[in-house]
Amino acid sequence: MNLIDVAKDTMKIEAEAILSAAEKIGENILNAIDIIINCKGRVVVTGMGKSGIIGKKIAATMSSTGTPAIFLHPAEGVHGDLGVITKDDCVIAISNSGETDEIISILPTIKMLGISIISIVGNVNSTLAKKSDCVFDGSVVREACTLNLAPTASTTVSLAIGDAIAVALIEKKGFKKEDFAFFHPSGSLGKRLLVKVSDLYHTGEKLPKIKIGSKVAESIFEMTSKGFGCTTVIDEKGLLYGILTDGDLRRGLQRFSNIFEMKVEEVCSKNPKTIDRDELAVKALRIMEERSITSLIVVDNEGKPEGIIHIHDILKKGIA
Repeated sequence: MNLIDVAKDTMKIEAEAILSAAEKIGENILNAIDIIINCKGRVVVTGMGKSGIIGKKIAATMSSTGTPAIFLHPAEGVHGDLGVITKDDCVIAISNSGETDEIISILPTIKMLGISIISIVGNVNSTLAKKSDCVFDGSVVREACTLNLAPTASTTVSLAIGDAIAVALIEKKGFKKEDFAFFHPSGSLGKRLLVKVSDLYHTGEKLPKIKIGSKVAESIFEMTSKGFGCTTVIDEKGLLYGILTDGDLRRGLQRFSNIFEMKVEEVCSKNPKTIDRDELAVKALRIMEERSITSLIVVDNEGKPEGIIHIHDILKKGIA
């Protein structure tokens, strides 16, 4: 058989299996959401073999979207790990047959704790289904495996049902992208929504600064030693007066023959764009891109420069 056709048929079989499972979703999704929402503890997901791998992914998805969840290996559960389950938890059990020995073995303890069981099964008349408070029918006509043996379509359906529960929980809880970023601080979205200017800016002795009345020649040393290609210009009260950049110097050289003897306030750019230390770094990046500049001055509530942030600081952090 053409291997391209095999690959395509595999995906079609799994897609059709998911669509079939979707048609079986009804009041059970509302029941499952109520169980999880009213659960004071965590969602404990369990499954054996390939179902266990799917269970780990479901638990990970829930945890990353605001629903505390852990995975419990049922075989380890009967040897002591059942201690992780408390009376405040609820359980999602995954078994295609609904008769997996390891899962059936831990059901008595779970029932003794009086906690609710949500099951994803391929047989709604199975032992697991009968002992569950909420049942999802994950049965498939056949596996995508050409031998109809390896769990393929059935595990895909289980994963899709788990995702359906997780996404429904997102809607029920009003989970926002800011919440998602909180659980993914190292991810691209997390960095964009969590990293502030204050996390990246240079302050103290690293801030280039020169007073009005100083000669342009003096400012060059400050610009060079601090390495930002610019320096803040402050007045006698320490307030930000302007900014002197490499560009200002180049333009000044074209206009004035004695630029190095001139005072910085005669050459600098006045009323430069600034940013607050508590603003997000991604906002600073956006301002720099819009204005085609490489640095922004950070000022305090009084208008005094307290730091500087460079575009490279933001990009190196992975914010774009």
